[in-house]
Amino acid sequence: MTRAVSPRSVRLRRSVLSVPAINRRALEKIASLDCDAVICDLEDSVAPEKKAEARENLRSFFAAQPPPGRAGKEWIIRINSLSSGFGAHDLELVLALEPDAVLLPKIDEPQDVTVVSDRLAEADAREDLRIWAMIETPRSILNAAAIAEAGRTPGSRLDCFVVGLNDLRKETGVLPQPGRAYLVPWLMQVVLAVSAYGLDAVDSVFNDFKDFQALDAECAEGHAMGFAGKMLIHPSQIDIANRHFGPNEAALAEAKAIIAAFADPAASGLNVVNLGGRMVERLHLVQAERLVHKARLISDRHRPSTGSG
Repeated sequence: MTRAVSPRSVRLRRSVLSVPAINRRALEKIASLDCDAVICDLEDSVAPEKKAEARENLRSFFAAQPPPGRAGKEWIIRINSLSSGFGAHDLELVLALEPDAVLLPKIDEPQDVTVVSDRLAEADAREDLRIWAMIETPRSILNAAAIAEAGRTPGSRLDCFVVGLNDLRKETGVLPQPGRAYLVPWLMQVVLAVSAYGLDAVDSVFNDFKDFQALDAECAEGHAMGFAGKMLIHPSQIDIANRHFGPNEAALAEAKAIIAAFADPAASGLNVVNLGGRMVERLHLVQAERLVHKARLISDRHRPSTGSG
């Protein structure tokens, strides 16, 4: 039996732009950008002596951008590790600003997620304040399935993995090569883990934001692997990520045909239908519904709003 697609279960995460919280000018430009999600970064991109200033930047920025003004994008704050001297202050800021999610860096094991889940619950944080996890250490790759499984426990807020290959390369010695041949097994391990437990996974950043051809190839690769989208470091990368991780016309037409085929009264009670000489199962119907829903979300974002006066 197939399950209906829940609108809350389908999110657009094609393009996830990371913006240093210390860069107020970059934050102010976000409203005009066509990215699906924004990571306001308090961690790697902010020098230790600038952490407090970056937090105040976010506080001021969010105060000027109430939730209705942030509609259409998912807002995430990446905090510093709780074991650092900054993480506790960052988490207090998250509770005050109420973004859509908090991104936890350098997760190694399920306990790293559950500790934050418990703190959010103790603080009576909104139930829909989610947790994203950076998968960027050797232990996080080895424990990817266990970490994802923690997302299925009662009260868990875990919603998405973000792969961090820069840190992973640094810790393993794997060189940054085109095609990421030596990294593909680890990337697929992440995709398998999130697929098993109903989460999303966002592919790692591509560092050379001027090399559009190589970015194009890596986005195509990430989409083929099963990632929901790509973490980005520059606005110029958004259009390429949106194109690769969004539904193309051929895939959308096929999805609509599958939905129509199962909506036909003749298909009532059938788990398999004949679609143009190809046997299609109800599991394909669920995939088709998700794709059409994503296309609708994209269309709704670009539809001009109409005022009453």
